[in-house]
Amino acid sequence: MRTQHLNFIACAVAVLAVCSLSSAQVTKYQEDENLGMEAHVGKLTGHAKDAATNYRRYCAGCHGDLGDGEGENAVWLDPKPRNFTLATFKCRSTPSGSLPTDEDLYNTVGRGLESSNMPSWNPLSDQARADLVAYVKHFSDRWKTEKSGAVIEIPPEPAVNAERIKAGQALFQKLECWKCHGVEGRANGPSADTLTDDQNRPIKPFNFHDQTKFKCGAEDRDLYRIFMTGLDGTPMPSFSDNVKPDEAWDLVFYLRTLQPMHTQEKEIAKQLGLKPINPNAPAPAAAPAAPNAAPTTQPQSNENKPQ
Repeated sequence: MRTQHLNFIACAVAVLAVCSLSSAQVTKYQEDENLGMEAHVGKLTGHAKDAATNYRRYCAGCHGDLGDGEGENAVWLDPKPRNFTLATFKCRSTPSGSLPTDEDLYNTVGRGLESSNMPSWNPLSDQARADLVAYVKHFSDRWKTEKSGAVIEIPPEPAVNAERIKAGQALFQKLECWKCHGVEGRANGPSADTLTDDQNRPIKPFNFHDQTKFKCGAEDRDLYRIFMTGLDGTPMPSFSDNVKPDEAWDLVFYLRTLQPMHTQEKEIAKQLGLKPINPNAPAPAAAPAAPNAAPTTQPQSNENKPQ
C-alpha cells in the first residue's frame, strides 16, 4: 500500500513537471513570436529582435527582463517604472485609454520623463531608438489586436494676454486642479497624499512651481496635449470632454505663471498683481478671450524627430 502511494506521488510530480515545462515552452514560443514586432517612425522601421541587447543594457534594470516594471532597481524608484505588459502609457498624442503611436514612444525614449528616473536616451541612434520602441511593444499582445488611437488635433496657439491668464486661473479653480497640484502649483494640494496609480501605488502630482518642463515635454503644445489626452495610468484625467480648445490654451498660459523661470505669462501676471486662488471663494466666471487676439503658431521643435 505504501509503495502504491509513493508511486502515485511520483507520477503526480512527473505530470506537474511536464506541465510546467510545457507552459514554459509556450511562453518562450509566444515571446519569440512577438520578437517579430515592428515600429514605424517616419522613414524608420524598428525591429524588436535587434533591440534585445540594448534593452538588457539600458532598460531591464528598471523595467525588468519581462517588461513588468519589476527590475532590480524598481524598489528604489519613485515614481515606479512603467509596466509594459499593460501597454498603458502616460505620454501620448492619442485619446485616453488608447494605444500611443510609435512616434509617441520614440519621443519618450529620446526625451525621458520629467520628475522621474527615466532619462533621455537621445545619445542612441535613431534606429536604435526605433528598435527599442518595437521591443517595448513586444511585451503586450494589445499591439496585435488594437491600433493606435487617432492623433488629437492641436489648434494654433493664440497670443497670450492678461484676459487669457485670468481666464486660465478661473478654470484652474473651477476644475479643482489645486486639490492635487496646490494653489501655487507646488504639488501640495489636500488630495496630493492620497493619490495612487493604476496599480494602487502612491503617486505624486506634478510640481509646476519647481519645474521648467512638463511631464511629457517642454513646449506649450505639450501641456495642451496633456490636458486633452490625460496621463493614462495616473489620476490625471483627460479634459477633452469638458474643456474647449480656447480654455485649454488659457490654462496653459496660467500654469506658465507658476513656473520658476521668467516667461511672458509670468510678467503679465506680475503686472496684474495676480494672487494665488482662494479655494474657499466661489470660482470666478472665466473671462472671455480678447476678441481680436490673433493666433500665433509656434513651430514644432525638431528635437526627438527621426532624421
